[in-house]
Amino acid sequence: MTPIATVHSCFGEKFGVPRQPLLADASRAAIELLPPLNTPDAVAGLEQNTHLWVIFQFHRADGQWSAKVRPPRLGGNKKLGVLATRSPFRPNNIGLSVVRLLEVRLKPKVELIVGGADLVDGTPVLDIKPYIPYADAVAEAQSAFADAAPQMLPVFIPEEIMQKARAFRDDWDTDLPRLIEQLLSQDPKPAYQKPDPQRIYGMQLCGFNLRWRYTESGIEVVALDP
Repeated sequence: MTPIATVHSCFGEKFGVPRQPLLADASRAAIELLPPLNTPDAVAGLEQNTHLWVIFQFHRADGQWSAKVRPPRLGGNKKLGVLATRSPFRPNNIGLSVVRLLEVRLKPKVELIVGGADLVDGTPVLDIKPYIPYADAVAEAQSAFADAAPQMLPVFIPEEIMQKARAFRDDWDTDLPRLIEQLLSQDPKPAYQKPDPQRIYGMQLCGFNLRWRYTESGIEVVALDP
């Protein structure tokens, strides 16, 4: 397969990316169409949809897979068959995400601005399809080991760092304070690790190095540096 688009995302690395799409609705990404699909004709009518299916490649996990994996929802210590999970470490490294379509831009390049994306910067996109509610939303569907959204942790952002986050502006209208809170409340560290109050964790987010630590009451942001 040949990628039809490239993702430009607020996530500069794998660590910290939400484990499912739409869990961090404040996240933003631009899906830039590549030749020969970088034409308005290819996206004509797409703006009539609120959500899209994005089929992509886990390019940071290419060639890495195992028949059994450790899902974070099971604490990272129990194994399931890879086909029973959404692990990126798959034989063909193909991902599937639902995203919210915010805008279709035709100039100076053809790109789709989306929200709630769980896509790392540079992700190759293989296909894009409209999300059709009457066919795609299955009300009675169940998943025994992931039957609800993960439990959220309290997040504390000191006022000095909050002011810096509020001052952030980009071309996608990213609400950085809200995004930071959404990402950290989902506890991005590996599920098998116990919180270490002496350790400082970090991730690349919107051109910043976001750093935090775990406390008895939740998560405290300690730095937001360029």
